[in-house]
Amino acid sequence: MGKVVVFNSISLDGYFTDANNDMSFAHRGEGDPEWNGFVSGNARGGGKLLFGRITYELMAGFWPTPMAAEQMPEVAQQMNKLPKVVFSRSLDKATWNNTKLVKGDLIEEVRRMKKESSEDMVILGSGSIVSQLSEHELIDEYQLVIIPIALGKGRTMFEGIRERLPLKLTASKSFSNGNVVLSYER
Repeated sequence: MGKVVVFNSISLDGYFTDANNDMSFAHRGEGDPEWNGFVSGNARGGGKLLFGRITYELMAGFWPTPMAAEQMPEVAQQMNKLPKVVFSRSLDKATWNNTKLVKGDLIEEVRRMKKESSEDMVILGSGSIVSQLSEHELIDEYQLVIIPIALGKGRTMFEGIRERLPLKLTASKSFSNGNVVLSYER
């Protein structure tokens, strides 16, 4: 059975987007070779990428571009190559390479995907999907990159959850750029 893993950057005060839905704060510290190596290595992990519409449109607007290939060639290559699923009721088609559009029930589709697949599935961004899947205990691991910045306002990945979500720390790693990666399981 495949695992569902969340990989998201958040601010010190817990936001994955700022008040304007901007996530550019997460790209702070990219000049750190150790951090860049971690990001490139993580991208080689394989599996399937899961997105909500907003994150999908952001990613599809960047990773297939020459700028992405120039700035982060290894990551761009993997992002374009990996299979992707976008969950959206409003999107008419998904044009990014290797992308499947799912308009049906998110919870049932992810349950089915977990049962039928041996490969891991990774959610990037997509806060509304994270909160919905968290409520139904369908996320197996949360990998959170803490970015050393306070935003004051924004959105959390857990907006709308109705019950506490107890997690256990399974790994941590800090980088010289100030970023800290924390891994949690249910």
